[in-house]
Amino acid sequence: MLIITFGWLVFGRYVLNDTPTWVEQSALLSVAYITCLGTAAGVRHNSHLSISLLRDNVPQPFKGLMYHLADLFVAAFGGFMTWQGSLLMMTNLSRPIPMLGLSESWRAAPLVICGGLMMLFALANIVKRLGVHPHRIEEA
Repeated sequence: MLIITFGWLVFGRYVLNDTPTWVEQSALLSVAYITCLGTAAGVRHNSHLSISLLRDNVPQPFKGLMYHLADLFVAAFGGFMTWQGSLLMMTNLSRPIPMLGLSESWRAAPLVICGGLMMLFALANIVKRLGVHPHRIEEA
């Protein structure tokens, strides 16, 4: 979708000498979704940016605690993103995106989705690291 949109933008600008007005706004909207979903996927697979200087220099027994603290911070940030993103969505329901006609809330939706997924994935990482399995909880 994004490649087609940018392709049409370049074609319209340089071949037709008439840039379609909606293409740039729709491309920016697509980039927001791709970026936020990529961030959530990074949290899920533990491939997100992290500062490991402190964690690498603490004694071995505290390293596991540092991983949990990092995931708790990511979960808290994801929760904050979800909360603030939902407020932004509600505030901008009636404002249209120029050239697209969609509600400005569509620009804030990736914050809500990404924040919720980040929170969910960070908490799942903690549960996985603790060795808690849903099957064992149901059997107990």
